Amino acid sequence: MTNTILIVDDNRDNLTVIGGLLKSEYHVRVANSGERALQVAVTAPIPDLILLDIMMPGMDGYETLRHLRAMPETRNIPVIFVTAMSADEDEEAGLRLGAVDYITKPIRPAILNARVRTHLALKRAHDQLADQNARLESQVRQRTRELELIKEVTMQALATLAEKRDNETGNHLIRTRSYIEVLMHGLSTLPEFAGQLDPLTQELIAKAAPLHDIGKVGIPDAILLKPGRLTPEEFLVMKTHAQIGADALTEAIERVLRGQEDNEHEQDNRYALSFLEIAREIAGGHHEKWDGSGYPRGLSGNAIPLSARLMALADVFDALVCKRHYKEAFPIEKSIEIIRQGRGQHFDPRIVDVFLANIDACIAIAERHADHPPEATA
Repeated sequence: MTNTILIVDDNRDNLTVIGGLLKSEYHVRVANSGERALQVAVTAPIPDLILLDIMMPGMDGYETLRHLRAMPETRNIPVIFVTAMSADEDEEAGLRLGAVDYITKPIRPAILNARVRTHLALKRAHDQLADQNARLESQVRQRTRELELIKEVTMQALATLAEKRDNETGNHLIRTRSYIEVLMHGLSTLPEFAGQLDPLTQELIAKAAPLHDIGKVGIPDAILLKPGRLTPEEFLVMKTHAQIGADALTEAIERVLRGQEDNEHEQDNRYALSFLEIAREIAGGHHEKWDGSGYPRGLSGNAIPLSARLMALADVFDALVCKRHYKEAFPIEKSIEIIRQGRGQHFDPRIVDVFLANIDACIAIAERHADHPPEATA
């Protein structure tokens, strides 16, 4: 394809001479002022190279170049100054503004053609590299999306596997994650939580939330699926699911750390490590209580990770408002009152306050993702 060159000069004879030297090889366009050059430069065919005079009435070459560099359509077009000015400071001024070269008048045809060919070749190489980089970036983005999807599906599958053992629909995972997202949004507006709940941390907590009961895979069915109240001995076994989940995720973290020793993609590993650490916090700490009476470690107050404190309220609220195999659903009003009574005892009081301030959103989540028994078949 023939390259297009824009020649800008207020002298008609110069336009004729320079155009005559180039027209056999290139598509030549001309402009007799800086103002006109700015108009021509953004109309098809867009020039591949601009030869720009400096000394012009009105908008001189320097000002024209400033405008060309400021416009997205023209900022990457190479500009060669063609002028009778020959002082070093004049050349330096043009190069500082972004000109790629400087040709003095009177024009020597061999020099003009050589400079034009050189800078067109450089532009082609630059454009090819830019296109290649754009393609690579697109491929990386696509691959990243695919990996994120695979990871998300894998984590959801693991979480659902655990949840399916004592929940018929698995909507509990969707609801609790959604409650937590509402709570995090509200907490992030408070000064004491703003630094802890940056967008990336919120994303990691939300994605890790479905793994909170992963440890239930280690609980015997006779206890996990028992329709009535558990005996004290059975409850002790049930409580081990928090530690089982934390231990499993600790092993996953150790594997990631071992993989970092010979893995080039340390940034990916750091993201995975952060995700697994938060998942471990949630799995191991979502049955801890603000007053220290929870399990498995009896942590209290801010010693309980924030992610686990969020999960504690979300998990209890969902257990209250939804039917389980061992209980009927509580009315919304009673469920809210139980959460309110747990303020400062079971739950972080600040999280309870945010929950109460956003109760309508939480109720809407419970209703939108309610569990429905499967329809009977004939």
